Amino acid sequence: MSQHSSHPEIVKRLKRAKGHLESVIKMIEDEQPCLEVAQQMYAVESAISKAKKTLIHDHLDHCLEHALEDKKSSAKAVKEFKEITKYL
Repeated sequence: MSQHSSHPEIVKRLKRAKGHLESVIKMIEDEQPCLEVAQQMYAVESAISKAKKTLIHDHLDHCLEHALEDKKSSAKAVKEFKEITKYL
């Protein structure tokens, strides 16, 4: 996979989510209130979801678009499109 302009931002989001996840683990170990833990888990989940969507949309915008320009790659591109959209 080649790097696209969105990749550095995706990495930054994932690193931020990693830090939040480590905080959530500590909160559970420290027996923090479940509501606070759930709120932080939601934030981690949201950050990962946004990073995933950005990655997939970037792939659709760049990789598949170029593959469709090449008639020989069209069938493969359509198959890949169907596969990747299940992760949205």
